[in-house]
Parts: sequence; C-alpha cells; structure tokens
Amino acid sequence: MRASTPASPRCRSILGMRVHATSYDDASSRVMAWAEGEDRRRYVCVTTVHTVMEAHDDVFLQRIVNHADLVTPDGMPLVWGLRLLGAREAARVYGPELTPRVLAAAARDGVPIGFYGGAPDVLDKLVAVARERFPGLRIVYALSPPFRPISPEEDTAIVDDINRSGARILFVGLGCPKQDRWMAAHRSRVNAVMLGVGAAFDFLAGNKAQAPRWMQDRGLEWIFRLACEPRRLWWRYLWHNPRFVLLFALQLLRQRWLSSSLEGTP
Repeated sequence: MRASTPASPRCRSILGMRVHATSYDDASSRVMAWAEGEDRRRYVCVTTVHTVMEAHDDVFLQRIVNHADLVTPDGMPLVWGLRLLGAREAARVYGPELTPRVLAAAARDGVPIGFYGGAPDVLDKLVAVARERFPGLRIVYALSPPFRPISPEEDTAIVDDINRSGARILFVGLGCPKQDRWMAAHRSRVNAVMLGVGAAFDFLAGNKAQAPRWMQDRGLEWIFRLACEPRRLWWRYLWHNPRFVLLFALQLLRQRWLSSSLEGTP
C-alpha cells in the first residue's frame, strides 16, 4: 500500500534560508512516501550553520536551498534558532543518523537505493556496511564521481545509469555546497528522491570518527571536528560561526522590535 505524504512541517527563515521544524520520524516518513509515489523528483538538504552562512553569502545557493522539498536542521544551533523563532517542536535531524533510518525503512519496504559521492574506498566501505547492517537492502547504484569537472556527456551517462538502475532514493555525499548545487541541477532529470547527507558517507563507513553524543547535544560538535581536521575546517568554523551568532542575534532583535511595534500600533 502506497504511503501518503505527511502534512508539511512548519518552517522558519534563518538569515534568509528556510529550515523545517522536522524530526527523524517525519523526515524518514516523508522520504519514503515520496520514494513510493509517482513524483519522486525531489531533493532534501541536510543543513548546518555552514550551509546557512554559505547561502547568506551566495544568493543563488540560498535560492537552491529554499526550493528544496525538505530542509532539515542538522546542527543544534539551527534547532535552537527554530525554537527561538517559535517552532518549539524543532529537533535535530543529523545526516549520519537520518541516513541509516532511511536505509532501514528502504530495506523493510523493498525500496531500491543508490549512493553518489565519496572517495572510492569510502564508498566501497559504505556499501559493505550498509549491506551488513540492513539485510535485504537493495543497493542498485553506487558511484564515486571523479574529482574534476564532469563533461556534459559524462553527466548525461551518469543520469542515465541512475535512472536505469531503478533507484528510488539516492544518497548524495558531495559536501556542502556542492551536493546542494548538484541536486538542484539534476532535480528534473534524476527520477529519485535525493538526500544531500554530507559527511554521512565518511562517518557510516568508519572513515572518520563522530563527536561524542554529549558534544553533539550541546552544539559543540564543531570543536571535535575542528580538532580532527584543523587544516580543512579552521576557516569554515572561525569565519562562519561568529558571524552566524551575530547575524542571527540581529535577526531576532529586528523581529522582536517589529513585533513590539506592530503590537503598539492602534
């Protein structure tokens, strides 16, 4: 029996980028309903402060995320932001946790899935781990794209292969903002629900360690990741995080000032 799509969750604008007050159960149910329906050409952005700030600096990227079918708050700062904006039910929907939940549902319902992204060794480990953890999971497609610009002919061949494979859910692990741009560019061509899950490929394959749960719950995961990959991540966190705090505080002040002004209007 085909699943019905749940009613849309509430959303709020954080620095101009739409984020949904969703949950693991809601997001998983929504993805499965889309995958089992006729209109599968959708994409889901799993977003962090990094995504918000990249979108704040790039209007085109902001438009891409705002046109996604679902935008989940991957990090606790976005969850806290949603709650401060009145969406009290907001909960974290973290890519490396959402991915196995959707894989479990796909294995249970016999929905074929695919993976696109990651280094070749990471992708091989991910496929092996997924098959071991989720017996019966139908992995019909897996590709590690080359780390260079892809020609139009190659791109067409990739899209054809994905569609021929019959994958109804495609996990995309290219990192932000590359995966968001790729999903938006291929929405009308790839006949699958696309989930941009970022570093989930590395984490689930065991290629990178995840922060302890207590750090994740307190919004301190960035410290753990910075300590693990200082050369790659120092600029992202030391540039984006302070700006996010400042700009979001200004957004809150502006909205509260506007609200109090309207309340005082006769």
